[in-house]
Amino acid sequence: MGNNPYFDLEIPAQDEGWWASVLEDEESHGGVPGARSTQSEDQDRGVLDWDRAMELFTRDEIIVLAVTGFNRGGLLVEGDRLYGFVPCSHLVDLPASTGLDLRDDCLSAYIDRKLQLKVIECVPGESRLVFSERAARAEAGKRTEIFNTLQPGDLVSGEVTNVTDFGGFVDLGGVEGLIHISELSWGRVAHPSQIIQVGQRVDVLVLDVAPERCRVALSLKRLFPNPWDSAEGRYPIDCVVPAEITALVPFGAFARLEEGLEGLIHTSEIPLAPGGDIKDLLQSGQRVNVRVLQVDVSRQRLGLSMRVDD
Repeated sequence: MGNNPYFDLEIPAQDEGWWASVLEDEESHGGVPGARSTQSEDQDRGVLDWDRAMELFTRDEIIVLAVTGFNRGGLLVEGDRLYGFVPCSHLVDLPASTGLDLRDDCLSAYIDRKLQLKVIECVPGESRLVFSERAARAEAGKRTEIFNTLQPGDLVSGEVTNVTDFGGFVDLGGVEGLIHISELSWGRVAHPSQIIQVGQRVDVLVLDVAPERCRVALSLKRLFPNPWDSAEGRYPIDCVVPAEITALVPFGAFARLEEGLEGLIHTSEIPLAPGGDIKDLLQSGQRVNVRVLQVDVSRQRLGLSMRVDD
């Protein structure tokens, strides 16, 4: 894992807002990555032992805590002067496909259960203590071993453990990395489940490593050339090429020329009968011939037409 087989590949630097945007996605979709305690809550439970929490985090040790409650994002756990949060995405037995309407029932079943956990975030200044049941499946000290060797540009392999609206988590053998939805494909991705599935083995590229917060940013799409870089040369204006309809929208249809390269066929470029409905002519997965009207590489947009004989 410490080797860098992609040492010649330029890894774009992650700007300061990259992880923030990922976490914003996580929170907005119910995968709240942490829980913050208030002063009154601290008084009710007793003072949290931050020294012990930091020791558990630093040594990557496993601890057993009881589930005392839950919210839309995960479980509240406590015991032995420790209390914190386990995000839904870090629970082993919570199905990845559990919808928000069923999540409360699933989470309520955890009440009074004891879970083996590892600390994956310990930030006393933010009153933030986050645990993971998934991380505890790896032996103690494994996380430290991985972070000592992992670096941006590494090619690693792992198993997809969870798929959410904002991306997919991959077990790297003791640390879970995240492939954000924006790093799954060069093309448009409506939902990560279009690209990856729970249990699937994937090769991924390491983009960023943040040991202090136990986070690894991964990419699937950067293992492949960006098709937009050569799109203008390969798809000249007015050329006719085969395409696959990927989605119908009120203003037309999207069609894929190749993986990562998708364009819009506006309704004005679809030969509909007077008063006809686009759904009567097209459906997702259908193969059609299209004429290239526009290639805008800077904005990654393709304009297409089904009027190939005009």
